[in-house]
Amino acid sequence: MIQSTMSDAPLSINAIFRHGRRLHSSSECVTLTGDGVRRASYAEVADNADRLAAALGRLGIWPGDPVATFMWNDQEHLEAYFAVPCMGAVLHTLNIRLSREQLVYVTNHAADRVVIVDASLLGVISPVAGELTSVEAWIVVDDADSDVSALEATGRPVLRYDELLAAESTGYDYPEPDERAAAAMCYTSGTTGDPKGVVYSHRSTYLHSMATCTPAVIGLDASDRILTIVPQFHANAWGLPYAAFLSGASLLMPGRFLQAEPLARFIAEERPTVSSAVPTVWAELFRYGNDHELDVSSLRCVVCGGSALPRSLMERFQERDGLRLLQGWGMTEMSPVGAVGHPPADARPGTTDEMDWRAKTGRIVPGVECRIVDDDGSELPWDGASVGEIEVRGPWVTASYWRDPAPEKFHDGWLRTGDVGSLTANGFLQITDRAKDVIKSGGEWISSVDLENTLMGHPGVVEAAVIGIPDARWDERPLACIVADGDVEVADLQAFLAERVAKWQVPDSWVFVDGIPKTSVGKFDKKALRTQYEKGELTPTRV
Repeated sequence: MIQSTMSDAPLSINAIFRHGRRLHSSSECVTLTGDGVRRASYAEVADNADRLAAALGRLGIWPGDPVATFMWNDQEHLEAYFAVPCMGAVLHTLNIRLSREQLVYVTNHAADRVVIVDASLLGVISPVAGELTSVEAWIVVDDADSDVSALEATGRPVLRYDELLAAESTGYDYPEPDERAAAAMCYTSGTTGDPKGVVYSHRSTYLHSMATCTPAVIGLDASDRILTIVPQFHANAWGLPYAAFLSGASLLMPGRFLQAEPLARFIAEERPTVSSAVPTVWAELFRYGNDHELDVSSLRCVVCGGSALPRSLMERFQERDGLRLLQGWGMTEMSPVGAVGHPPADARPGTTDEMDWRAKTGRIVPGVECRIVDDDGSELPWDGASVGEIEVRGPWVTASYWRDPAPEKFHDGWLRTGDVGSLTANGFLQITDRAKDVIKSGGEWISSVDLENTLMGHPGVVEAAVIGIPDARWDERPLACIVADGDVEVADLQAFLAERVAKWQVPDSWVFVDGIPKTSVGKFDKKALRTQYEKGELTPTRV
C-alpha cells in the first residue's frame, strides 16, 4: 500500500502569525480614534504580541490558561488575538454587551485568570469586578488617567498595557502547540438559558481562515483592506483578523465609533474593499446617505450576517450607491461561517435572477456539510421546497459545549442549528425561521423572517420584528412590531404585505415601538418582545 510522503506540519495560529509577520510585514492595522486614526504595521503588531506574550508569562499564564479580553475592535485587541493562543493560552473574547448576570456567568464559567480591558469599558466591567472570582489580574488598555479604583478594590493587581509591554522585548520564544489544542473560546449569546461556551482549536481556526480567504467566502489577497465592523468578541470577528494575516489584507478597526457618521468618514478616507457587519449597521448607513454624502465606492464586497438581510436594502443600496451586499450565515458554534450568498456562475450580474440568488441565506461553503431533517430526524431532499431543521458538521463546527454536554443540541454527529429552512439542489440555503420563532396558525406555518424582510421593504419602516401571540381561534397569530420612519398607517402596511405574501399570513395585530430590543450580537431579541407582550407592556392594535 502506498503511503503519503507529505510532512505532518501542524495547522496552528502560530503558523498564521509567522506567515503574516514575515510575508506581509508592511500591511497595516488602522484604528479609528476620536480625533483621527492610529496606524501600525503587521511587523509592529507582531512585536507587540511578543511583548504581551512575555508579560502574560511573567504573570504566571501557562498553556491552557484562559485569558479574557473586554475590548473594542482595535490594534491592541489584534495583538491579543495572536499573543494569547500563540503562547499556548486560550483567548476568551468577552462580549461587552452581555447582561450583568451573563457577564459574571461566562467569566467564572471559563475561569478566566487575566482580563485585558479597554479603559472606555471600565464603567461596564467595574460594577461586576468583585464577582469575577477567577480573575487574578487586570490589564487596562489606554488612558493612564482612567479610574481603576473599582478594579483595585478587588485586591488583584491592576496593570497598564503600555507600561507592561514597555518592560518586555521582542523575540518571544513561542511553543508549537498541538493543532487540536484549545486556541480561543466564545460563548453563545444566551437568548435561551445560560450562554454556552464554544472552544476553537488551532486546527479549526487555521482551516476556517483558509476558507475565508477563498472566493467562496470573501476572496482575500494582499491588496484588500478589511473593515471589521463585526465585533472581535463575536465569533472571532467572523475569522477576519486571522484571514487578514494569512492573505496580507490590511485591517481597518473602527473601535467604539460604530455610528453612521464616523463609519461613513472612515470608509471614505481609508477606502476599504471588503467589510462585514449585521444588517442594522448597513441600514443605518443607508439612511445616513439619504441626507449626507456617502462614498462606498471602494467596497467590492460586503457580507452581512447575524440576522436576515432584507432584499429591499440590497436593492436600494445597489441602485443608489452601487454597493453589493451579500447575505452570510453561520453561528458561534461554526467559527462562524457556514454559507455566503455568492450567486451561481450562470446568474448574470444586475438581473432579477442574480438578486433572487443573493437574497437567499447563502450557499454552503467548502468545508461545511449541511442537511435538513424532519421531526423524526430523517433527511429531506435538496429540492428547494422541503423544509426542516438545518444540521451541520465539519472541521470548524463544534461537537460539544465547554463543560455543558447539551446532548439535545447534537444528532448523530451533526450540530442541530435550531434554524428551519430548505436547500436547493446546488446547495443554496434558505432559512425560513428559527425553530422557536416560527408561527403555527390554524395548522399552517408562518415565517416571521419572511414577514419581517417584506415589511422592511416598505419605505416607511425602519425595523420590523414579528412574534407569535396566542389566538383563541387559530392557536397563534403574528404580531408585527414596527419602528416607523414618520407617519405610517397599519392599513398601508397590511395592503403592502397582502400584495407580497399569502393574505392569511398578514398580521392582524400591530404595535408601533421606538426600537426593537437587540441581543448582545445585534439580532432582534424576540424573547424580550414576548416577555413585554406577556407583561402587558406592548398594547397592540387589532384590525
